[in-house]
Amino acid sequence: MCLVSGIRYTTYRTVNGQRRLTGSADIVAINYSYGETGLPSWGNQADVSAYRLWGDGKKAFIGGKASKGGSCKQHESKFPTKKLAPVNYWKLGESFFETTITRHGAKGRCTNKWALRFTNPSYPPAKSSIKMNEFRCDRATLGRNDIGCVIPWYASPLIYSKSRAPQLASHVTRAQNSGLPGASFKHPLHRTTDEARRKRNRDLACPDGETRPPGKTCDEYPVATSQEGLASGGKRRTFPGCSIPNVPSRTGLKGASACMIHKADQDYQGGKNNAFYRSERMLEGDPFRVLIEN
Repeated sequence: MCLVSGIRYTTYRTVNGQRRLTGSADIVAINYSYGETGLPSWGNQADVSAYRLWGDGKKAFIGGKASKGGSCKQHESKFPTKKLAPVNYWKLGESFFETTITRHGAKGRCTNKWALRFTNPSYPPAKSSIKMNEFRCDRATLGRNDIGCVIPWYASPLIYSKSRAPQLASHVTRAQNSGLPGASFKHPLHRTTDEARRKRNRDLACPDGETRPPGKTCDEYPVATSQEGLASGGKRRTFPGCSIPNVPSRTGLKGASACMIHKADQDYQGGKNNAFYRSERMLEGDPFRVLIEN
C-alpha cells in the first residue's frame, strides 16, 4: 500500500528587514509498505523526488529516519542524506518492522512515520514528515495458527466465477444491480463472525418452510457472513426466475435478496467464502467486496 503526498521546501533571507524568497523545491513523497498475510514482518520505503527546483532550493539536501508506534518493533531504518537535485531523481529510505503479537487470539496495529530533514548551506534545517497507519497483525484468524499482517481498511475482493457457478453469479449481479452493497469501495460489505447474527441473516432471507425446487437451495445476498445481511434492517427482495413467489423485486441499499440456485453453486460459494476469510485474515468488521469474473 502506498500514500502519495507533496512537500514544498522554501528558503528565505531577510535583507534590510524584508523577508525575501530565495529558493524552493516541490517534492513528491511516496510512503510505500509491503507485507504478506503469512508473515509477522513487513517493509516500508520512503521515496522522494523533486520535480521542480528554483534558486537555493537546488542546494538542498534531504535525509530521514523512520519510527514506529503500537504493537511492533523496528529492525532497521536508513535514509542517507542526499542532494535533492537533479529533478526527477528518486532518493530512497527503507525500514523494516515486526509485530510483537504472539499469543493466540491477539491482534494489534502498528504505525510507521518518516521524519524528513532538509539541510542547506547557510540556512537552518527544516523538517517534515509522512505517516501511515495501515498494518494490523493477528493470531486470531479462524483456521490459521500463524501470525500475519494485513491492511485492515482495504476492502479485498471476494471473487466468484461465473463459469463455475453461473446461478450464483447471476443472483449476485442482479442483487448488486438492484442497489445492494458490496460491489464498490464506497459501499463494501463488512464481515461478521457473530454466529447468532449470521443465523438471523439466513433465517430472515431464506426462512425455513419455504419450498425449495429439487436440487436447489436458497441463496441470500448480502452474504449471511456480512454485517449488511437482513438482520441489519430493510426488506426482502427477489428476481424473476428465482422461484420465490410473493416477494417483490425491490431496489435500494438496505435489505437482502433471495434466490433459489443449484446446490453445487451454493457449495462452491461456501468453500470460496471460507478460503477467502482465512487467506485475507478477515476479522469482525473488516470490509470486503464481492466481484464476479468469467
